[in-house]
Amino acid sequence: METNLGPRDRGKLTEYLDSIRDVERRIQMAEEQNDSMKVPLIERPAGVPAEFEDHAKLMMDLQAIAFQADLTRVITFMMAREGSDRSYRQIGISDGHHPLTHHQNDPEKIEKVTQINTYHVKMLAYYLEKLRSTPDGDGSLLDHSMVLYGSSICDGNAHTHHDLPLVLVGGAAGQLKGGRHLRYPKETPMNNLLLTILDKAKVPVPEKLGDSTGELKLLEV
Repeated sequence: METNLGPRDRGKLTEYLDSIRDVERRIQMAEEQNDSMKVPLIERPAGVPAEFEDHAKLMMDLQAIAFQADLTRVITFMMAREGSDRSYRQIGISDGHHPLTHHQNDPEKIEKVTQINTYHVKMLAYYLEKLRSTPDGDGSLLDHSMVLYGSSICDGNAHTHHDLPLVLVGGAAGQLKGGRHLRYPKETPMNNLLLTILDKAKVPVPEKLGDSTGELKLLEV
């Protein structure tokens, strides 16, 4: 097939195959690492990297490849499962994540939660750079995508779900204008944002999605 392609398409094919080989190599390394770890009475899934950052980046690279090859148009990815007691010793935090979010206004615990959130956002930055640096049509994968990052809880200590800190990144094929911080009236449902995203993705949806009250017009370019 390569001999029938033009120089630009051959370059794209080579880039795609190199990405596949890189992911395969990292999975193989993870399998070898797990085989060498002797942990009694605990079954470890084969191919899962032991370190959080390695695992997260591997999953993000697979997502970028799936978008690049048009194997899927929609992906959901949970950075850490709800109620996770994972510790982040690689950034100096040995406490469990979920217990820390119930900080009871303890400044030391709040600072640790902030460090974990910052660490997660750095993983997001890695993913966005991967999409930005991958050519797609007349732009990049990021130019033609919408990536929603955030949480459905604002304050883990009180489990409040108001004033959610959400980030919407990507150009949506020219439909979104970036570099803005938008605040909406109190009690604006998050489903309004999801309804807007579906509409910009040209996905037919009913006029109402859950408790939505309409689209967020300020997201227009």
